[in-house]
Amino acid sequence: VCSSDLRAPPSAALAAAETALLCAVAAGIVEDRATNVLTVVDFSLPSTEPRLWVLDPGTGRVQWNVRVAHGRTTGEALALHFSNAPHSNASSIGLYRTGETYVGKHGRSLRLDGLDEGWNDNARARDIVIHGADYCTGEHVEKWGRLGRSQGCPAVDPAVVGPLIDTIRDGTLLLVYYPDPDWLAGSPWLHCGA
Repeated sequence: VCSSDLRAPPSAALAAAETALLCAVAAGIVEDRATNVLTVVDFSLPSTEPRLWVLDPGTGRVQWNVRVAHGRTTGEALALHFSNAPHSNASSIGLYRTGETYVGKHGRSLRLDGLDEGWNDNARARDIVIHGADYCTGEHVEKWGRLGRSQGCPAVDPAVVGPLIDTIRDGTLLLVYYPDPDWLAGSPWLHCGA
């Protein structure tokens, strides 16, 4: 079940994700299969909008465009604060590589490994994973005017979590974007050609 609105990500988030993919390929941290899928989350958009995209970088085709939650301490409808600290209940920006799946308290979930040192490299230790959550549905938005918030995980609607995980699992890249000037200037994944 994909969103019917399969528009492309905003240009700044898309450009950052494409650069990160090229840098990751140059560094040899992704396998060939992983270059066929690129996930972009744009936390500069409100949680009421579909702000997670799964793209085929070769063709530019949008495979998924769905809503995604941010952390409890990251903001209400808008994400404003990010943290890599354990127990912060905040989202972390930066480049991730998807890991393995497992079944936990939220059902089928996908582990994430943060690749941006100091920004998201505590993701696995913090149990930052993609999982389904009832607070990520359109009904929740209609009732509360925003998505619910996670403990830092990029949670999605339970109706899409299984097929979404199957599309991006096992070593593909996910960029969580926000126009933080320090991250934009300092992430090695955004400047490998410089």
